[in-house]
Amino acid sequence: MSAGGEHLKDEGSKRQTVLAGGAAGLISRFCIAPLDVVKIRLQLQIHSLSDPLSHRTVNGPVYKGTLSTMRDIVRQEGVTGLWKGNIPAELMYVCYGALQFTAYRATTQALEQLGPYRLPPSAESFVSGALAGGIATATTYPLDLLRTRFAAQGTEKIYRSLGSSVLEIARQEGTKGFFRGCSAAVAQIVPYMGLFFTAYEGFRPSLAQWEQLPFGTGDAAAGVLASVIAKTGVFPLDLVRKRLQVQGPTRTRYVHRNIPEYTGVMQSIGLILRTQGVRGLYRGLTVSLLKAAPASAITMWTYERVLRMLQETEIVG
Repeated sequence: MSAGGEHLKDEGSKRQTVLAGGAAGLISRFCIAPLDVVKIRLQLQIHSLSDPLSHRTVNGPVYKGTLSTMRDIVRQEGVTGLWKGNIPAELMYVCYGALQFTAYRATTQALEQLGPYRLPPSAESFVSGALAGGIATATTYPLDLLRTRFAAQGTEKIYRSLGSSVLEIARQEGTKGFFRGCSAAVAQIVPYMGLFFTAYEGFRPSLAQWEQLPFGTGDAAAGVLASVIAKTGVFPLDLVRKRLQVQGPTRTRYVHRNIPEYTGVMQSIGLILRTQGVRGLYRGLTVSLLKAAPASAITMWTYERVLRMLQETEIVG
């Protein structure tokens, strides 16, 4: 081991990282799917919740709060309504998790080779997390868009299957239709993942020794704290991404039929500020944090456990 070897982390082999990342994404997505659907519905809702008069012209449901929205979806669309868009979302989370952790591992190891020119640990985590998030987001973005469109469907079936949705979007909107809002996604994910991994790597050492924490590990707690900090900072871009993802010929057919026409990130932010105020940029923040915290906790906990299991299995073998 080199003189600076004490700073190196055992990130596992490439195969172990891919398997652990994929498993983390798969399990995390299944657990938080209902909260994800609720978040998307609230983010796409544009009318004022505090002004009942504004509801008179609304052609569609009016959601108020996480639990109330869940009840409304179950009553109107059945329990399966809480898992709308789950197939493309599962595919996205598996691919995203594998790509994210693979890129994070590769970048971290590359930065560790800089020797005396190495960045501070927090800076290394930020750069690695930002780059990993950007690569994973851009690569899996079409699945993210499909997830949003399925989750935004009410009782009217715009897309009946994953295959038919791909064909219909390709025919009506072309290749660019799969990347509506991608610039907002990358602009969001780079600072988000940078902040997340910086905070996670900062919290994990001090929390790892607290075996009495939920799940018997500090990894989950570190994931929760890091996620809350990062998600709050970039939430407006997440909301804009969702609004842009449902643009196109089907914009007026989703459960919220009065979604305005947005053409770009800055134009969307400006329009939301003019018509809905600053609060309009934070629609769905509460449920987003409720979703992000357990999702990140489950993701990081599963990743660390699966990676450790794979490493121990190969050592024994």
